[in-house]
Amino acid sequence: MSIFSYFGHGSAPAPTYPSDLVTLNNGDSLRITFFKHASFALEVAEKYHIYIDPVKEYADYARLPKADLVLVTHSHYDHFDRAAIDAVSTRHTDIVCDHTTAEGFDTNCLVLTPGKTATPRDYIRIEAVAAYNTTEGHTDFHPKAREDCGYVVTVGDTRIYIAGDTEPTEEMFSLRDIDIAFLPVNQPYTMTVEQAVTAVKQLRPRIFYPYHYGEVEQPTDIDRLVEELKEVTDIRIRPME
Repeated sequence: MSIFSYFGHGSAPAPTYPSDLVTLNNGDSLRITFFKHASFALEVAEKYHIYIDPVKEYADYARLPKADLVLVTHSHYDHFDRAAIDAVSTRHTDIVCDHTTAEGFDTNCLVLTPGKTATPRDYIRIEAVAAYNTTEGHTDFHPKAREDCGYVVTVGDTRIYIAGDTEPTEEMFSLRDIDIAFLPVNQPYTMTVEQAVTAVKQLRPRIFYPYHYGEVEQPTDIDRLVEELKEVTDIRIRPME
C-alpha cells in the first residue's frame, strides 16, 4: 500500500488520493499520486518523495510524507502556494523553481531557467523547459520573457515531462525520449485539444496524462482527446478537476 494512503506506523489514517503504479525503465517503482489541477506527487522506489506545484486547497500536505524534492513551475496561485510547500517540507527538502517564484522564498532554493539542468539528488536529474503561450491574444497569460518552466525529470533513464502552463513550443518539440508526459489541456490559458494532440504526436510518450483541465468556462473535450490519441499512446485520464 502506498504511504500516500497511510502515514506512519500506528498513526491515524491520512487522506487517500488516487494513484497509479508504473515500473521505471530500471525496474524501480514509480507511484504517481493525483491531487487536483496541476498538483501531484511522484514516489520513487517507495522512498523518495517529489511534489509538483503543491497547493494547500488540493491536498492535506501536512499529513503526507515529507518531501525530498518540491518542483514549482511558476508563480501563479494555482501552482505556487508557500503554505503548502512549508507544510510538506523539512530543512532537508530541496526546492526547485523558476526565478519569479524564487522571489517568494526567504530561504535558498535551486533556481532554474529554461535550458538549464540540475541534479539536486543523486537519483534524479532535472532539465528546465520553457513554458509559455504562443497564441495571439493569450501571450500575456504566460509570457516567454518571464521564463516560466516545465521540467523533464529523469529517474534512472526514465524521462518524465511535466509541461507546466504552456502551449506547444519549439523547446517542447525539441525534446526526445519522453517516457511519461503531463500536458495541460485548458484554454484560453494552456493547450486546446488540437494542440495537445499535436504535442503528443510529436513527443510520442509511452504514457500521457492530461492535467490542468477544468476550472474554466470552456470545458476540455476529454472524450475527443482520448479518441484521437488512443492509437498513439497510453492516454490515462485521472481525476484532476
